Amino acid sequence: MSALDWIFLVIAVFLIIVTLLQGGKSEGASGAITGGGMNVFAKTKERGVDRVLSIITYVLVAIFFLIAILVKVL
Repeated sequence: MSALDWIFLVIAVFLIIVTLLQGGKSEGASGAITGGGMNVFAKTKERGVDRVLSIITYVLVAIFFLIAILVKVL
C-alpha cells in the first residue's frame, strides 16, 4: 500500500468516528408515525460541540472525496 492509500484509510476511519459522535437531529421514524416534531421549519442553529463536529465532518468529507479521486487517477 502506498502512502496515499494509508492516508485514505485514516481519513475514512476518522470520518466514521466523527459521524458516529454526532447526535441525531430528528426524532426518526417514531416521530413521523406519532406526529411528533411539528417544529419542522423552526430555525435551530448548531452550537458548541455539535457545530464543531459538523464542520469537521464537512472538511473530512471534502478531503475523502479528493483523495478518492487521486487514488483512482494515480
